[in-house]
Amino acid sequence: MQNDSWVVYLVLCQDATFYCGITNNLEKRIKTHNNGAGAAYTSHRRPVKLIVVSKIMSHSEAAKLEHRVKRKRKEKKIDFLRLFERGFHETSNHQN
Repeated sequence: MQNDSWVVYLVLCQDATFYCGITNNLEKRIKTHNNGAGAAYTSHRRPVKLIVVSKIMSHSEAAKLEHRVKRKRKEKKIDFLRLFERGFHETSNHQN
């Protein structure tokens, strides 16, 4: 992924909660979360599993989409973000 190419991602945390974020290096960001050096929210909820990734977009678009996803109720987050996905990355059968 190029530095000017951003995605919105949703991970499932160990405690069955979701975390939504943006990045321009998805593989590195997921590893960072799982090493405990990512967001404070995920640092105590490891490991995280990638659930869905948006299509590539600008930083501004990604930040706006992240904000919209975070405002959704838990059970609506996956379905909403799927509208913007580039490919579904299901790592569990979690449906919440």
